[in-house]
Amino acid sequence: MNEAIKVFWIKGYAGTSTDDLRKAMGLGRQSLYNAFGDKRQLYLEALSAYLRRTISTHLDRLSSSSSPLAGIRALLLGVIAEDQFERELGCLGVASASEFGTRDHELAQLQSKAGAALSARLIERVGEGTASGEIDPQVNAEDGAFFIQMTMNGLQLAARAGAPVNVLRTMADFAVERLQARLAAE
Repeated sequence: MNEAIKVFWIKGYAGTSTDDLRKAMGLGRQSLYNAFGDKRQLYLEALSAYLRRTISTHLDRLSSSSSPLAGIRALLLGVIAEDQFERELGCLGVASASEFGTRDHELAQLQSKAGAALSARLIERVGEGTASGEIDPQVNAEDGAFFIQMTMNGLQLAARAGAPVNVLRTMADFAVERLQARLAAE
């Protein structure tokens, strides 16, 4: 499955041929069809596996610190791959959403279902941060979570477009700083 993920990640769904998949996976044409049905079914399985792995990693980073802001910073910095080739691939989930939008109901549901756990945990972390005074109490937890997810998507798109790693890191830090509680003017 990792080979299929990589091919779809590099070429997108439309740009990937059955021969690309067959060669990458070391399968004959009939074996590919017998195992996965068709290219679309293989794409759904590859995207699902990718999203499970990625969301799990995101949740680990988000929960890596008792500090909500530190967890959010770890999450945002974690989406910035060190390896240039991988960084410029961006995120397969974001690429899929860009390629299909909401036109494909099944893919949209897959994306929504995969992101639900991350959204819920982000809402919790932002809420923890506002309760502790670490995050600006004016920040609504749901809005803050959505802002973080939009920042993640933006970082991935910018990475795919070739933004330098130092710029991506600066933007991740900038986003975290926007959430931070400010001391009242004295």
